[in-house]
Amino acid sequence: MKKQTLLIIAVLLSICSCQEKHIHPDVLFIAIDDMNDWINPLGGRDNMYTPNIDALAARGMIFENAHCTAPACCPSRTSVMTGVRPSTSGVYANVHLWRQSPVLENALTIPEFFRSLGYTVKGGGKIFHALSWIQTAYGVDQNDSTIWDEYYPSKSRSLPPSLWPETYEINDVKTVTWKNIAGANTENRPSYFFDWGPLGRAEDMADYKVVEWAVSELKKKHDRPLFLAVGIFRPHIPWFVPEEYFDMYPVDEIKLPDILENDLDDVSPVSYQWLRREWQEWMLENDQWKYAVQAYEACISFSDAMIGKLINGLEESGRANKTIIVLWSDHGMHIGEKEQWEKFTLWEESTRVPLIFVVPGLTKPGSVSSEAVSLLDIYPTLVNLVGGEMFDQLEGISLLPQISDPEVRRDEPAITTYHRGNHSVRTERWRYIRYYNGDEELYDHENDPDEFHNIADSAELESIIEELSKWLPMINAGEM
Repeated sequence: MKKQTLLIIAVLLSICSCQEKHIHPDVLFIAIDDMNDWINPLGGRDNMYTPNIDALAARGMIFENAHCTAPACCPSRTSVMTGVRPSTSGVYANVHLWRQSPVLENALTIPEFFRSLGYTVKGGGKIFHALSWIQTAYGVDQNDSTIWDEYYPSKSRSLPPSLWPETYEINDVKTVTWKNIAGANTENRPSYFFDWGPLGRAEDMADYKVVEWAVSELKKKHDRPLFLAVGIFRPHIPWFVPEEYFDMYPVDEIKLPDILENDLDDVSPVSYQWLRREWQEWMLENDQWKYAVQAYEACISFSDAMIGKLINGLEESGRANKTIIVLWSDHGMHIGEKEQWEKFTLWEESTRVPLIFVVPGLTKPGSVSSEAVSLLDIYPTLVNLVGGEMFDQLEGISLLPQISDPEVRRDEPAITTYHRGNHSVRTERWRYIRYYNGDEELYDHENDPDEFHNIADSAELESIIEELSKWLPMINAGEM
């Protein structure tokens, strides 16, 4: 602890020295939607192609045991952007409008914090929760237009028009229809948006347009330091990207995720309400699983290409040596593990995410921290890195000690919450889950990295559960 304190003091003194000269670093803030731990720096999969994420991790620090605060877009992003836990704010689901939370009504978001320091604050793509391409009640854009100096494509829409399949129209009740691609000759596909296939050119995609805009902003002359938030939508469903990315992953070479028969026999029935077992049944009945894996991998590689385009733009701008880069994904993604698809669980595939920091003059290239950390820690870390003052709203813990020295340990685990009263506590070795009804699950990642075996009933592990349970949030705001 003494070493950690000394490190923080040394770094903050350096930052304060820069402040006296009125020097503030730029910040490139990259949010990715639904990217799990299949990328190479997190262990990856055979033949996974993510050269640009690999290169970014190699120039900075990756937190290989980072976890979301909530396994759904709105509560996760709200928590990142405000520094407030879902259990404190009561924002638990995608249908929640975050500014309507009494706790967050006047919360200072990350862009507003940077604006208070005199930054030019711009954003584009999906940062707060939004599904603007759907334009339904569910997909109301939740960007608060008052916090940005400029937003692309506009302060009321996060994503520009994208390319969709052959038939695309919005009818009188604002529902989207298109000609489905995935499993075209099958019946009873479980979800309309659960679709995938090769489509168009990169230039036709919303992500490409967002990155083009961001690169143009990076290359502009700015009189003030720049905070630039860039949201990349893929690999969120539907999985439509150009054919070249599908070609990277021949179907006959696809390896399906490891599963255990009857894996759900020892989990809490509470989780059943979130599981999409009918999706898995459809996959198996129609032999579609390998095609879905191919599509998800293709979208990861497309997202990686967009990151490469963005970082190349930063390099060409001449601003890279004074720009802090932080890259994160809002949550993970099940691709059939535990008979689940998408996220919405408190298990590893839902919670584990990429988190990379590049801090010029501070991060050691290729450094790795294995400490269990939370996306909640991003906000206080940025406050530290630009010499700001901490304030009571922030519930996370700065990662500055680990960024300065990857060997520094920390006490607090990563907490993930899904709906009221359901929490996961993740340490370097253990995952402990307690549901609102008292049901418990415990997984030993040292011996069971796939979380196949719930050992919460083991008498010899009572002390472990007792210790982990001390970290469960005391506040559970809102309704179930």
